[in-house]
Amino acid sequence: MSQQITTLTFFKYPSFKQKVWAFGMMQFAHGPLKKTAGLEFYKLLGSGKENFDPKPDWSVYGLLQVWENEESAKSFFANSKLYSRYLKHSSNQLTFYMKCVKARGLWSKKNPFETSDSLNEDNKYISVITRATIKLSKLKIFWNAVPTSQLDLIDNPNLLFTAGVGERPVTQMATFSLWNDARALKKFAYRSQNHRHAVQQTQALQWYKEELFTRFQPYKIKGTWADFEIPQSLK
Repeated sequence: MSQQITTLTFFKYPSFKQKVWAFGMMQFAHGPLKKTAGLEFYKLLGSGKENFDPKPDWSVYGLLQVWENEESAKSFFANSKLYSRYLKHSSNQLTFYMKCVKARGLWSKKNPFETSDSLNEDNKYISVITRATIKLSKLKIFWNAVPTSQLDLIDNPNLLFTAGVGERPVTQMATFSLWNDARALKKFAYRSQNHRHAVQQTQALQWYKEELFTRFQPYKIKGTWADFEIPQSLK
C-alpha cells in the first residue's frame, strides 16, 4: 500500500535582498534536499508572471516534494534547518498537501508519483500538475499559442488557485491548479474550445520532448497567500 504524499510549497520574496537569496537557493538547496530523510523526489521551481507568462517572476519560487509518507513531510517542515531558512527569508508560504489520483508521463525520465491507497471519496477538491520540456524548434509556436489556450482560465469561478512554474525559464514549464471539483476541471479540459485546440496542436505538432500530467486530491493547505482563501475543509 502506498503512503506516498506530495507537497508543493510556494514562497513569496518581496524585497530585492530576498529575491537574490531565493535565486541563489535554486543552486544551494540541492545538497540539503538530497540528504532529507523520506524525500523520494523533488524539484526547485521558479515561476512565471501572471497567466503563464514566460517572463520570470523573481518574487515567487516553488518547492515540489514527493514523500514516502506524511510523517517524513511533517518532520521536514517542523525540524529542517533548510526549511527554517526559507521561512526566515520569505514573507509568505503556502503548502499544498496532496495524494496522487492519477499520473501519466515522465518527469526527468521517470514518473515519481504513486497512486494513493487512501483517497477520501467525500473530498471534492482536485489539483493538477502538468509539466513539459518543450522542443527548442517548437518554442516560438508554443509560446504564441499560450495566451489563447489560457483565456478560459481567466476569471473562472471554479479555479481557486493557479501558478505557472518551471525548472528552467521558457523550455521546462509546468502549471499547478486547484479546482472546486473534478467536474469543473473536466469542463475546462474537454469543453473549452481554446484549451481543446491547444491539446490538438500539441498532438499534431509534437511540441514536447517530455511531458507529464498528474491529478491529485488535496487534503490540507497550510500558510497564507494574497488573494487566496483556503477552503475551510482543507485547513
